[in-house]
Amino acid sequence: MSASHDRALDALARRGRLRTLEARRGVDFASNDYLGLAACTELRTAVEAALARGVSIGAGGSRLLRGNHGEHEALEDEAARHFGAESALYFGGGFIANTAIFSTLPQRGDLIVYDEWIHASAHDGMRLSKAEARPARHNDAASVDDVITAWRGAGGVGQAWIAVESLYSMDGDRAPLDELKQVADRHDAMLVIDEAHATGVYGEAGRGLAAHLEGRANVISLHTCGKALGVMGGLVLAPKPIRTFLINRARAFIYATAPSPLMAAAVRAALHIVRSDDTRRAQLETLVSATGRELQAKTGITPSGSQIQPIIVGSDTAAVALAAMLKHQGFDIRAIRPPTVPEGTARLRLTITLNADRQIVSDLIDALAKARAELVA
Repeated sequence: MSASHDRALDALARRGRLRTLEARRGVDFASNDYLGLAACTELRTAVEAALARGVSIGAGGSRLLRGNHGEHEALEDEAARHFGAESALYFGGGFIANTAIFSTLPQRGDLIVYDEWIHASAHDGMRLSKAEARPARHNDAASVDDVITAWRGAGGVGQAWIAVESLYSMDGDRAPLDELKQVADRHDAMLVIDEAHATGVYGEAGRGLAAHLEGRANVISLHTCGKALGVMGGLVLAPKPIRTFLINRARAFIYATAPSPLMAAAVRAALHIVRSDDTRRAQLETLVSATGRELQAKTGITPSGSQIQPIIVGSDTAAVALAAMLKHQGFDIRAIRPPTVPEGTARLRLTITLNADRQIVSDLIDALAKARAELVA
């Protein structure tokens, strides 16, 4: 390792931004396992059944070589039906899928207008794209409209692409999807919606916040499988020509070993769970509402209205210290610092999942209120 690497790590440590891997301990307030499916009996049973019928663990190659498995195709067929899209394509992860979308689909001469708080995976894809990329103000459909209008006015003649999340991962706020759809229609633009934190949690049968837009010719959606669905992978839902283009041009698809067929079977089982039983979603909704009320009453923090609740601290070191105080009391909650969030907005990212009950959540809020007071003092 070079001296420059040492200096960079030292600088991160001085600013309270040095990241380390930590073992799981304490009650889960950090994961994206919103419905508590990751270790549930139903998925365990589904995996055992898949193994018993001979489903392989590894794919052995890319989908375009010998890695294509009947379980991949069965999942894609079922996902297309479940979400109401024309077709689906399964990737090994949501990050890979998002990167593939933006590095592959927009072409030279096109414009990608992206929400300024969009996922890092979209940024990585845009860096690899030949299209121009410009930011729009967060959750501001008028800003998206203005960026496209200005681009057209300056001579832009290619395809416009609008990139947003339906539910944002650090603030838990929702995108104005219907307004964005109107902007897309007005400019003949493609609307790409990352449903990572909404899949399984919102919409009829857990179809997400953009379920009413699925199947439109100018809509592409990404549904990750490693959050509320409790497994792993990413599903791109799109018109069939888009799927075919990704298969032929997306390097992250062509050159990657195919996802585990066993995981594809597990994702199908997860889709069946969220489609056939609303109980978990209802329980989570009740817990989120109760958490918001108690958080407001005991700390004065405004509820986000979703299962993702930011606790804004400000400084990096203070956020790390607050997280450590809560971990010491048995609550696994993590500090999020720049560049993941804007400068001066380091925070605790509190996620409400069915891995904690109402009493445990109440205990956490009591501990949070006390720890914040001690940190200020």
